Amino acid sequence: MNREETLVKNFQDVQAALLAACAKARRNPQEVTLLAVTKYAQDRDVLTLLKQGCITHVGESRVQQALARWTNPVFAQFHTVKHFIGHLQKNKAAKAARLFDFIDSVDSLDTALAVERAVPAGKTIRALVQVKLTEKDTQSGLPLEQARELARKLKDLSRVKICGYMGIAPLGAPQAELRNLFRLVKRAFDEDFPPGAERHLSLGMSEDFITAVEEGSSLPRIGSRLFAGNLEGL
Repeated sequence: MNREETLVKNFQDVQAALLAACAKARRNPQEVTLLAVTKYAQDRDVLTLLKQGCITHVGESRVQQALARWTNPVFAQFHTVKHFIGHLQKNKAAKAARLFDFIDSVDSLDTALAVERAVPAGKTIRALVQVKLTEKDTQSGLPLEQARELARKLKDLSRVKICGYMGIAPLGAPQAELRNLFRLVKRAFDEDFPPGAERHLSLGMSEDFITAVEEGSSLPRIGSRLFAGNLEGL
């Protein structure tokens, strides 16, 4: 199996897992959007999945690297919805506001206001507040109640539309712990962003996206499961 075939099979496997998770939870698969985490992927691999029509939502965590990639005409020819999924520094807010469609990792009022001031006229950026689900000091985000408070404050912004939560679960956590964490955030999400308006809940990555989708995630972030495989000879 060559590299292109491997990547397409990876995508097909992920899609099959998403469909199975939706079926188990009795969810409409149309409610779930695959966010391909492209931040560490090789350009040629990303291009393969773009050309095959496999991915449309892409996630990046470094503003300069993302600018270099997605303003390149080779990449810019494809319609993509660009998500910033890393910790956004205020001094990068202006560049991020021009390139990205979503900021999925808002964790401070100051950063959100910096993005609001920088959004080009006629553009609206969707934003998710990042909920901190681990005890790691290096993990960005806010404890759930603080995240909910920030979300309430951000609803008054005009060019930044707050529409949900994002969370990163502890790596390797037991299944029961994962479900409890995801359910906790889902309950808050349903209360703070009721059906009827645009809303997104981004829980789950390559290791735990099946559980996350079963518990209500609508925007799982998947990188290594898409881009894994033999890279020899590339």
